Amino acid sequence: MENLRGSALMVLAMAGFALEDMFVKRLSQDLPVGQILVLLGLGGALIFGAAAVARGHRLFSRDLFCAPVMLRNLGELIGTIGFVTAIALTPLSSASAILQATPLAVTLGAALFLGEDVGWRRWSAILVGFAGVLMVLRPGLAGFQPASLFAVQAVIGLAMRDLATRAVPRNVTSMQISSYGFATVVPAGLLMMWLTGDAATPSATNWRDMAFALVLGVAAYYAIVAAMRIGEVSFVTPFRYSRLVFALIIAVTLFDEQPDALTLIGATVIIASGLYTLFRERRLRRRAQRA
Repeated sequence: MENLRGSALMVLAMAGFALEDMFVKRLSQDLPVGQILVLLGLGGALIFGAAAVARGHRLFSRDLFCAPVMLRNLGELIGTIGFVTAIALTPLSSASAILQATPLAVTLGAALFLGEDVGWRRWSAILVGFAGVLMVLRPGLAGFQPASLFAVQAVIGLAMRDLATRAVPRNVTSMQISSYGFATVVPAGLLMMWLTGDAATPSATNWRDMAFALVLGVAAYYAIVAAMRIGEVSFVTPFRYSRLVFALIIAVTLFDEQPDALTLIGATVIIASGLYTLFRERRLRRRAQRA
């Protein structure tokens, strides 16, 4: 039952994140990317900061300025800028498909920088998964959109964030690091606004969409944390890929996107490679436990 509850919470979390992406894309039709980053960063930092204070956690501590936390903040910065820009400039379906390569990038980073043992089967799955990314990007072909590279930037940044999170001291809470991660995005957004000279007065609809994006993002965050704590990680994690299903439904029904065959095939290859990598990791952990 715990695994079933955990998987249900994970699916709900992915639905929440997909809906958050929908509202961000709606906002990008009226507001520049830098301004969206400022509003998201401020809102997220305030929400998670208030939650941390309510639980008796300090927002100012030396531990929050250690190397792993700072590296995590940098990854959050790179990933958030990349994905918000990709959502604004490219179809939601293709940006979401490329984002599914993040677990593969995490496995690659763990092998290269953390010394994790990755066998030839998982190396092969990583290469096949990145081939799927190239199918979505299609560099050198007529359908190539240079702005899609921002989604690749998001994968790199989010993988950096997830890897750095593993080294964060245990006395630093999730609420604290989430608050700092969102706050890091604010100066980057202000810099983008200054460089481009773009700013707009948000309408009532824009404020509503921003409120929905923040509420859904925070709710999805809570759901994913609860899912990972309730169920087995190896059982619950594959349900992360349900985010792409929700993203495709939203892209087709609300934004009139028509993903072509190459995008869908590439997305399938990415997900299949990620699932295989998770399956192999689960089997290896079981063998290690038996030994």
